[in-house]
Order: sequence, then C-alpha cells, then structure tokens
Amino acid sequence: MANVVIVGAQWGDEGKGKIIDFLTESADIVVRAQGGNNAGHTVIVEGEKHVLHLIPSGILWPGKTCVIGNGVVMDPVSLLGEINGLRARGRDVTPEGLLLSNRAHLALPTHRALDRFREARLGAAKLGTTGRGIGPAYADKAHRGGLRLADLLVPKDFAAKLEPKVAETNDLLDTVGLERLDFAGVLDELLAAGEQLAPHVTDTAVFIHRQLKAGKSLLFEGAQGSHLDVDFGTYPFVTSSSTIAGGACTGAGVGPQAIDRVIGVCKAYTTRVGSGPFPTENEGFSEKLHALGREFGATTGRPRGCGWLDLVLLRYSAIVSGMDELAVTNLDGLDDFASIPVCVAYEIDGQRLETPPVRIEDWERIKPVYEEWDGWQQDISAVRNWNDLPVNAQKYLDRLSAALELPIKMAGVGPARSQTLVR
Repeated sequence: MANVVIVGAQWGDEGKGKIIDFLTESADIVVRAQGGNNAGHTVIVEGEKHVLHLIPSGILWPGKTCVIGNGVVMDPVSLLGEINGLRARGRDVTPEGLLLSNRAHLALPTHRALDRFREARLGAAKLGTTGRGIGPAYADKAHRGGLRLADLLVPKDFAAKLEPKVAETNDLLDTVGLERLDFAGVLDELLAAGEQLAPHVTDTAVFIHRQLKAGKSLLFEGAQGSHLDVDFGTYPFVTSSSTIAGGACTGAGVGPQAIDRVIGVCKAYTTRVGSGPFPTENEGFSEKLHALGREFGATTGRPRGCGWLDLVLLRYSAIVSGMDELAVTNLDGLDDFASIPVCVAYEIDGQRLETPPVRIEDWERIKPVYEEWDGWQQDISAVRNWNDLPVNAQKYLDRLSAALELPIKMAGVGPARSQTLVR
C-alpha cells in the first residue's frame, strides 16, 4: 500500500479509527501525528470493543509497528494506563511495536488544571473542551516553555523544571477556588510512568525516515476533524493543533513528498460534540440516534449533536487537505428515512455561500440551503457487498461523490471491521 494520510472531514468522530483499522492490514507502520488523549478511536474487532485515545489503531493488528509522533501532546500516565489496559485484554504491546517520539510534548496535570481554570473563568462562553489539558499543553509548546518526553527520562532535571510550573498553576487555581496540585504526588506519578515508558522512546523521525527508505508503507492518522483545525476550523471553537493532512508531515517529521494519498473520512450525516456552530444540527435526528444508543463521545461519553450532511463543510475539507478520495461511515444511521435533507450551501442575509465563513459571528447567522435526497428505508447493517446496497443508498453515495468531485471507495454500515464495504 502507498503512504496514506487519513483525515476527518467534519468535526471529528467520523469513524476514522474504523477506517484506519481496516487499512492497517495493508500497511507496515501506523503513525499518530497530532492531538492528545482528548480524542478517541473506537474499533470493534471480533465483537470486542476497543477505545483508543493515544495509541494508533494499528496496535490491534499483530506484527504492525505503531508510532506516536512529535506532534502529539502526550499524557504519560494516561498512555501507560492505555498500554496496561491493552495488555490486560491479551494485546501484545512491546517497545518494538510501539515507539514514542522523544520530542513529543507532555500534557501534564498542570495543563488539566489550567483547562479547568480557563473554562471556569469563561463561564457561559466556555469552549467545551474535554478538560484533558490539550490546549494549555500546546500553548506551552508555542510559548517555548513546554516539557518533552526526553525531559521526563532525566528525573532530577525534570523535577527542577516541573516545580515552578506547579507553583504557578496553584497560584491561578487559588484565584477561583479550585483544588491545588500536590507537587510531590504529581512528580512521583509522572516519574513512575516515565520509567515504564522509557524502553519505547526514540527519535521517531529518524525511524520513519529509515522505514521509508526501506520501502515500508505508512499510514498516518490524526485526531479530531478538519473543522476543528486551529487555522481552518470554526475558530475559536477548535482544537489546538493542525488536523488537516499537512499536520501529518509536521507531526511525524516527514516531507510532503512522502505522502502518496490523502483519504478523507466523513459520516453519512454530521455530528459535533462540545461548543461551537453547527448549522445543520437537528434535535429530532439527534434524539432518534441517541435513543438507538448511538453518537456518544468515545472519550467523554457526552451525547453528540447530530444533523444532516453538510456539503459546504466537506468541500472545504477536501480543499485544505488535498483529498484524493472519501470514505463514508455510518451509512446505516440513515436507514429509516424516506427523504434525507442534505445541506448544499449556506445563506447569510440572502447571500449564498459555497464555502464556510471565517468570523464566528457570521457562523451564527447561517441558514442552511437544503436539497432532499431519496432514502432507502431498509436495514443495511448486514450488507457485505457494495452492489448489494439498496439502489437509493448507492445513489446517495454517488450524489455525494459527484458533489465533491471525489471518488468514494469505502462505506461503513456498522461499527465492526467486517461492516466496511469496498467499491
């Protein structure tokens, strides 16, 4: 298989983990390039559900090498818990099978505390973060004050660098009455995690370079989706990293010439969790999916807002990531509808927009322009061949492909690995 980047085309939660897991069979190495444990990939293998937050989905395939790159902000305690959880379920996680970048910045308890502090101060205007400290960790990185995984492996120096951060954080927590951090407890927990993670730590950029030279195939995965990108998303209701295809290069330490193909992933409808604009959100549709036990966040368990497919979002995602094709998941979520609204454009004060606005104030004034596409009103979860999909389900995908000028070669009709159809 060529070297492929997988990107989310909406606001995250598109089912990237399922598509990555499906493609990993043909890849040698899977690389996570950005984000932190604020994201979650849910993969079901042989009836067993796995929720991964930092470790690439490729860990569920024997014989594959997984890499957490320099662009990730890594909570070492959370990562160790994830490793131990996989081992407890019989998954082999070795230093050879999971490599960690020594340049990856750490998401620390100070960052989680700062997340709580900032959301508390924003009140009703809060951003709706997961509280995992991802934004503050990336801010520390940009401010050139962050600590990296390499620092954690030198305990004496790490303690000296961590102490003033805890003291500064505690001063802020005092101003809003939040619980202070215990420096000794925080330090001991981090150093213990670092000691166990140390065998996995290396310069992953050099490792990836050597694998490319050896002709190995790489699969690059990211977290969240294109419209949570810090530059191209619904700012300020975004994440703190680059979620588009270019982020895979900077977050893994590879040049753009190494990337052969970019695959976007979207749901057959749209979802969003947390705060921020969502023009096609539909309360009745959300309630219907939640009643079926669907659309709850993999990391937080929060119910996702659900709405109709938004072609404006998808077109822009395809542009900024240079997508070569699209994979569509959760097609079965539309099984019950005779007619399916699809947003084909936005209007603001009567003016038609084919691309998303930039200012958050303009997002709040959007009126979606809908077309009605025919539904199929048939349970498709047992379909295993593309040509066995109902005619209107195939037409739905064909119309989407034509509207975006992108081929659709994969579609999901359920969460299991076996419920992935290939065209």
